[in-house]
Amino acid sequence: MKRILIALAVLLTVQLADAQVKSPADAKKAVESAAAAAENPKKAIKPATWIKLATAYIDAYEAPMGNAWVGAGLQELTLLMGGEKPVSTEQVTLSGEQYTKQVYPTRNYYFNAAGQLAIIEVTKPVFADPLAEALDAYHQAYKVDEKGSKTKDIVAGIKNISAKYLSDGMNWYMLDSLRLASISFGKAADAVAEAPVNETDTTAAYNAGFTAWAIKDYKDAATWFGKCIDAGYFEDGEVYAKLADCQLNLADTTAAVSTFEKGFEAFPQNQSILIGLINYYIGTGDNPDELFSLIDKAKENEPNNASLYYVEGNIYKQLGKYDEAKEAYLKSNEINPDYEFGLIGIGVMYYDRALELQEEAQNEFDDAKYTALVEQFEAALKSAIEPFEKAFEVTKDENIKSSIAEYLKNIYYRFSSTDEKYMEGYKKYDAIVSGR
Repeated sequence: MKRILIALAVLLTVQLADAQVKSPADAKKAVESAAAAAENPKKAIKPATWIKLATAYIDAYEAPMGNAWVGAGLQELTLLMGGEKPVSTEQVTLSGEQYTKQVYPTRNYYFNAAGQLAIIEVTKPVFADPLAEALDAYHQAYKVDEKGSKTKDIVAGIKNISAKYLSDGMNWYMLDSLRLASISFGKAADAVAEAPVNETDTTAAYNAGFTAWAIKDYKDAATWFGKCIDAGYFEDGEVYAKLADCQLNLADTTAAVSTFEKGFEAFPQNQSILIGLINYYIGTGDNPDELFSLIDKAKENEPNNASLYYVEGNIYKQLGKYDEAKEAYLKSNEINPDYEFGLIGIGVMYYDRALELQEEAQNEFDDAKYTALVEQFEAALKSAIEPFEKAFEVTKDENIKSSIAEYLKNIYYRFSSTDEKYMEGYKKYDAIVSGR
């Protein structure tokens, strides 16, 4: 699976090196003992009874993992685990990354190329879903805690469960099990959504939606993305774009267009929203003037916002209106001479157009037409040089400079045998790209 950016920091389930988890057998006995106490009518009215049961289930969740933690080193764990040896060891590939997989009776450990434990996969849990049982026990504790004396402890316990579900989701994601990842992320969000926590975990909700969207479960994904928007979490507009995509796939075109437009008003620079809107108008044959109406409305609010003219240029480019695109790009640079993206937009437009003409030429069998297409290709490519070089001088971002230099290196190389100035240009930008 191609790894796609997901809005989730790497979660580390950290245990102290000298903290010993219970064995699965002992953890099961502790749950049975705590469950028996909870069945006692006199003890069942005490929140402490249910908190103890919740804790026992969490211990049961951790028991099969052994005395290891994500981020621990292979050599470190070898020493700490003493005589416990893996049943087998093998090299595996997950999402293009190499891991050393150690198989134990109750779990698998995956060590990355740096020798750090990256994934703990439980293969023999003590109970089917101990975290769900723990969560239910905390809810029972909250229910009987009439004075609220244990609310703080209960909230902390529920948040701990949510964090573990979130960690499980990341593990399943890394193991390319996106369905299970989505379920775990959803459970993480649901755990804290109810009383007594009453919080929206937007990271968990977004990832539940993202992974559901990735496996084309558009109905579930739309629900989670909708919750993100309700909570004011937008991921720079990507939530709107993905929600609209879900709605399109669910054949709710009206809702999709509305979502795109709301997202565009809030995040006019988001390319996913912009392309989604353009594709919609082109695909349906509807009048794309609505896009320009939205841009004009944004300009009224921010007349000196150069990025809005850059976005307008992108729209014209996508529609194949290159003269209008160039005009809009130039306007963005006119409004703010330090705004490099308008100049980059012109350069990329000419460069992309050159590639299109090159492909047309390669598929043309008529010599005269082929020659004409090659001339157009070379003219477009040369037209990209000036705006790219101006953008290179304007930008202060070294990463952007490097990207522009890559374009210019390729262009100059194409003509390096025709004129010494092109060879000099190639050498200049090749040195920049190479870091010489």
